[in-house]
Amino acid sequence: ESLHYSIGLLGISAGSLLLAVHFYSSLRAAPVIPSTALGILLLLLSALLAYAGIWRSLRNASLFSSLFLTISVFWCGYGVVFILEGQEVLNDTGDFRNALVPGLVTFTLALFVIAVVGFLSKEVVLAMIASAVSLASAHEVAMQYNTAFGSSAVACNYMIVCFVGGYFALGRILYFFTKEKIAIPGTDLAKNKAHEQIQPTSGSVNHFAVTGLILNMLSASVFGCRLLGVTSKLFIGQVPWLWAAGVYQIGVCILSYRAMDVLMATFVSFTSILKFAGGYCLLYSIWQTEEPTFPTPFLVVFSILFAVLAVFLTLKSLVDGLYLLFYVAYCIALACCPKGFFEGGPQGVDVAIFVASALMTLIHLYNVKAGTKIPTGKGVVKALLDRSSFLKLHEGANLHAPYLGYSKYADAEVLGYACSVLASFAITMTGDPEAPLATVVIPWVVVAGGILKLLSGSVAFARGKTLESSAFILYAVMWIIWGLTRYGGLYGTTRSFHAAVGIVAFMLFNVFIVFCTIFLSTTWFFYSLTFMLIAVSFLLDAIGALPAGYDIAATIIFGLVSFYCFLSALFSSTFEGSCLPMGRAFVQLSGVGGGMTKCLHLPARKASSVKRIADILKNGGTCGIPTDTVYVLVAACNRPDAVEKAHRSKRQAQERPMSLWISSLKQLEPAKHLFSPLLWDFMDAAWPSPISLVVPRGKWVDFLGMKDSAKYVGTPQSIAIRIPDCSVTTHLINLVGPIVVTSANPTGEADTTHHNQVYAKLGDKVDAVLCDGPSPENIASTVVDCTKIDSGNIGFFRVGIIPKSQVKLIL
Repeated sequence: ESLHYSIGLLGISAGSLLLAVHFYSSLRAAPVIPSTALGILLLLLSALLAYAGIWRSLRNASLFSSLFLTISVFWCGYGVVFILEGQEVLNDTGDFRNALVPGLVTFTLALFVIAVVGFLSKEVVLAMIASAVSLASAHEVAMQYNTAFGSSAVACNYMIVCFVGGYFALGRILYFFTKEKIAIPGTDLAKNKAHEQIQPTSGSVNHFAVTGLILNMLSASVFGCRLLGVTSKLFIGQVPWLWAAGVYQIGVCILSYRAMDVLMATFVSFTSILKFAGGYCLLYSIWQTEEPTFPTPFLVVFSILFAVLAVFLTLKSLVDGLYLLFYVAYCIALACCPKGFFEGGPQGVDVAIFVASALMTLIHLYNVKAGTKIPTGKGVVKALLDRSSFLKLHEGANLHAPYLGYSKYADAEVLGYACSVLASFAITMTGDPEAPLATVVIPWVVVAGGILKLLSGSVAFARGKTLESSAFILYAVMWIIWGLTRYGGLYGTTRSFHAAVGIVAFMLFNVFIVFCTIFLSTTWFFYSLTFMLIAVSFLLDAIGALPAGYDIAATIIFGLVSFYCFLSALFSSTFEGSCLPMGRAFVQLSGVGGGMTKCLHLPARKASSVKRIADILKNGGTCGIPTDTVYVLVAACNRPDAVEKAHRSKRQAQERPMSLWISSLKQLEPAKHLFSPLLWDFMDAAWPSPISLVVPRGKWVDFLGMKDSAKYVGTPQSIAIRIPDCSVTTHLINLVGPIVVTSANPTGEADTTHHNQVYAKLGDKVDAVLCDGPSPENIASTVVDCTKIDSGNIGFFRVGIIPKSQVKLIL
C-alpha cells in the first residue's frame, strides 16, 4: 500500500536533487549536469511520477496523487525546454526565459494551492514538498528577470525537498524493519489510509479533475503571459508546455472514463485539442514567417459543443457548468480573430481561464479533503428537474453498466460523435494547394478526428461494442491519413490513383459496416452511410475530379448527423427515457437484445427469484447464475437429463470437463468415510472460496444421483469440487442440492462476465438466467490437484484469483 507513496515522494526527491546540483553549479563555465542530460533525466522522473500518481488515484482519493501528477507534467515540459536549450534551439537572447516563465508561473501557483490544502488537511510532508517546489519556481521566475536573485535560493528550496524526502524514506524504512513498531510522525501511511476511508463521499468523485484544471492553467499561461508582457514573443520554446499539457490531458480523459465521469472526460479531451492546435501554431513559424489562419466554421461549431456540454455539466455542478462558458467565449474569440492564438482577444480570454482554473483547482482540492465544503451549486439544477415530469435524471449503480459484459470504463460514444462533428466541419475550409499548412486544419482533423476517435473506439471495444468500436477506429484512421495527406501537402499539387486505391479499400470496409448497422440502429445506419459521402469526397479529390461544393455539402451532412448522435448519446446517458432516440434496428436479431422475452431473466437480489431458479433446476432445466467469479451454466445433479443437456449445450471439450459444486460439506456427509481425513480437513479449511479442489473419483459419486450422466462430470480418474464464496449461489444449492457446473460460454470463448452475455452466447440452450450485473471478478477460480494429497503433495492445474502461496498456507 505504501509503495506508490514512496515511489512518488522519492522520485520528487531525486529530481529535486538533480535541480539543486544544477542551480548550485549554474554559475560555472561548464555546469555539472549538461542541459540535455538534465532534461532527459527529468523526463524519466516525470514518467515515474505519473505512474505513482495514477496508481495512487486508482486506489483511493489523495492529495498525493494531485501532487505527483502536477510535478510530473511540470518536469515533462521543463525537461523538454532544457533539451531544446542543450541542443541550441533557443539561441536568441531571452529565448530561454520566454520558454521557461509560462510553465514556472503556472506551477508556482498550482503547487501553492496544493500546499495550502495540504496544510489545512494536516498532510505536513506533502505541504512542505509542494510549498518548497512552489517557492523554487517563484525564485526561478524572479532570477530570470533580475540577476540579484541568485540561483542559490532556488537550489536551497530544492534541497528542502530532498531533506523532506529523506525524512520520509527513513520513516518508511524504520516502519518496515521494526515491523510497524516505530512510526516517525508524518510517515505512518496507515493513519492516512484510515482517514481517507472515513471521509464522507456522495457518489463517485473524479479525483483526476484537479489535474485537468491545472493543465488548463498551463496552456492559458503560455498565451496570457504574452498579452501581459511577461514574455516578449510566442515561439517554439513554449510548445513543450502546450503539448505536454495536451498529452497529459488525453491521459486525464482516459482516467476520467475509469472514474465513470463521461462529461469531464469529454471536456478535457476538447481542451486537449486546443492545446495541440496552439502548439501547432507556434511550430508553424519554423516553416513560414507569417502566422496561420483559422477556419471560422469549425470554431463556431466547437463553441456550440462546449455550450451543450456546459448545460449538461450544470446538472452535476453549477460552478463546473459556468466554468465551461469561458471556453465557449474562447472559441468565439478565436473565430472572430483570423490569426487566432496570436491576437489579443483570445489571449485576454486565456488570462480569464487561468484565473478561473486556479479558483476551480482550489475548490475541487479543498472539497475532496474538507468536511465543510465550498458551495458549488451541486444538485441545484437537479432539484429543479425533480419537480418536472418531463425529464428524469438517469441515476443508480447501473448508470454506466454496459449491456454486454463488464467494463471499467464509462461509455465514450459522446466523445466519438463529437470528434466526428469537429473533424467534418474542420475540412469545410478548402486549403491552398500551394500553401497547405497556412490554414490550421491538421490539429482539428488529426487530433479530434483521429487520436481522440481512436480513444473512443478503444473504450467502446472495452465495453463490448465490437461494431461501434470498429467503425470509430476505421474512421479515425481515415481522418488521420486524409488530414495529413490533403492538409499536410504530402502529395503536393499532383493527383494520382495511388491514394485512390487506399480510399477504395476504406470504402469497401465501410460498406460492410453500413450493412452491419441495419441490425444495430437507424441512427447508426445513417451515421455510417453519410460517412460514405466523406469517403467519396476524399476519393474524388484524390483523382482530381472533385466537383465544386461537393465536399462542403458532404461534410455538413455528416456533421449534422454526427451532432444528432452526440446529443442523443448525451441525453441517453443523462436522462431516463428516449428524448432523442437512436432508433430501432431495421432488422431485429434474436440473439442480442431479444433474450429478455425468450428466456426468463430474474434479479438475484430477490429471494423469490432464487426459488424460481431452484424450481427450474429441480424440473430438469439449465440456468445461468452469478458466482464469486464469472457467470456459469448449472444443472441439478439429481436430474441426469439436465446434466446431459448442459453437456450438449456446451459441446464440452474433454480437457475442460464439468465440475461439481456444493453448499457445504454436509451434502457429502453420507460419503465422508470414502474421503481421506487429510483431504476432508483440507476441503473444510479451503472452502468457501474461489478454490476448486480436484479429488480422486470414487464410489462417493454414486451418492449424488447422477446415474449414467456422471460420465460427463470430471474425468474417469478425478472430479473438481468447490463451495463458492457467494451467498446467492450457496443459497440456491441449499434449495436444489449439489449441482454440476460449466462456464456459461461456448468452449474456447472468453468467460461470461455479465448476465446479458449468457443468453447472447448460449441462446435457447439456457432456460433461465439469474441476473446480478457485472461479475465481481474477471479471473476464474484456482484449480488445485489433490489426487496425491495423502503423500503431502498438491499440484495446480490453473492459478486463478487465489495465489499458490495462499493455498499452500491453508494446507
